[in-house]
Amino acid sequence: MEIKMETQKTRQEYIQQLAEVQDKVYQMGLMAEVAVRRSLKALLENDSEVAERVMEADDAIDRKIEEIEDDCILLIAKQQPIAHDLRVIATGFKISTDIERIGDHAFDIARTAKEEGGLLDDERKALIRELGDCAVEMVSKAMEAYRAADIHMADDVRHMDRKMDGIFNRTFYSLSHLVTDESKRVEDATRLLFVARFLERIGDHAVNIAEWVVYLETAERVHTKKTRHIQA
Repeated sequence: MEIKMETQKTRQEYIQQLAEVQDKVYQMGLMAEVAVRRSLKALLENDSEVAERVMEADDAIDRKIEEIEDDCILLIAKQQPIAHDLRVIATGFKISTDIERIGDHAFDIARTAKEEGGLLDDERKALIRELGDCAVEMVSKAMEAYRAADIHMADDVRHMDRKMDGIFNRTFYSLSHLVTDESKRVEDATRLLFVARFLERIGDHAVNIAEWVVYLETAERVHTKKTRHIQA
């Protein structure tokens, strides 16, 4: 009887540890989402103080992925998980890596916000804002899909990739004209092209997260077909 109770206790502790890994991944996702939102605010409102806070906060995201990785390694070593439990750990690794990349892109956008010389007019601000809003929505939905184990929401994120590519193409063409029309501002225009690319890549990482959610819940690997025709 005591052995059975001890086994049950050990199993409960193990389940709790798996849940804690997933919660840390979700919290890390929220941190990255906030970083993207603030980096866009810094760029669109020319706010260097907000940009600086985003850059400083990047270290916290980096520390969080190290913590998650350590937890996952310990669980594998101690519990030798199989089936769904193993997928929880594997997707914890994979999703946290995508989140870390999202944080890196937010850092890059914030750094650009500090360097950009006021080249954004209302038209191009609107395009960057639209692209950024789409990226933030994709990250938010992907993390909610992960938290809720909702493959239908994950599929919604994957389907948003086509919308993201369309906005990216329009933004790319608009910003490209700055390089030729305002040759004295080539450096600023090039930085803004990179911002568009960073936001598009954030959307790609959100799609990756959504695909890992599907794998976590179904053990099936899915791949979202890209529609982009422009290379930035």
